[in-house]
Amino acid sequence: MLEVRGLTAGYGRVRVVWDVDLTVGEREIVALIGPNGAGKTTLLRALSGVLPAASGTAMLADRPLTGRSIEDIAGLGVAHVPEGRRLFPGLTVRQNLLLGAWRHRTAEIDRVLELFPQLAPRLNQLAGSLSGGEQQMCAIARGLMSRPRLMMIDELSLGLAPIIVDEIVMRLPSIAAGGTAVLLVEQDVDTALSLASRAYVLETGRIVLQGPAADLLADSRVQESYLGIPPQP
Repeated sequence: MLEVRGLTAGYGRVRVVWDVDLTVGEREIVALIGPNGAGKTTLLRALSGVLPAASGTAMLADRPLTGRSIEDIAGLGVAHVPEGRRLFPGLTVRQNLLLGAWRHRTAEIDRVLELFPQLAPRLNQLAGSLSGGEQQMCAIARGLMSRPRLMMIDELSLGLAPIIVDEIVMRLPSIAAGGTAVLLVEQDVDTALSLASRAYVLETGRIVLQGPAADLLADSRVQESYLGIPPQP
């Protein structure tokens, strides 16, 4: 469904990601891992139109994403949950969710509350007063309000307790099964690779490893670099 070929992007004249090839299939969860500063956030920003691509292409269901505005890309079915959640703190949870449904005449809040029932008693509460975990739930739910074909989540676990991360992560397979593929950027490599079907490793702006997530989880380079497992003698 998502086909990225030779994508290069950055900030002005500074290139951050180079010649990236990446695919995400229908109803699939794909992980993108790598060290801080590798370019993962930059890649998501380029795919969602926040940054222009310097070269290469990105297609969603055979329709080009590169060269389009943020609004056009969202209209094609891409939802981007950025690092740090980026909710509107002075608006209520309900208002934040409704903003996610701007491209639909009918808003189905009940549909996302089935996934995140913790938000139901918080609908009239200001988003800025939510806990970190509730804010992340609200950010993902807001993205789902647009009924996207692809959701890109940047650093889901950032600043959250492991038990809260587990609670949110367990919803992702249901999201994918419901028709929204997931491209997940996550520093918790063990969690990301245990959840995804396939994965890519991005280092210094380039894809250096890719394949089935289970294979990468067993790869000695990944274990040593990202899981702290020493090499076997």
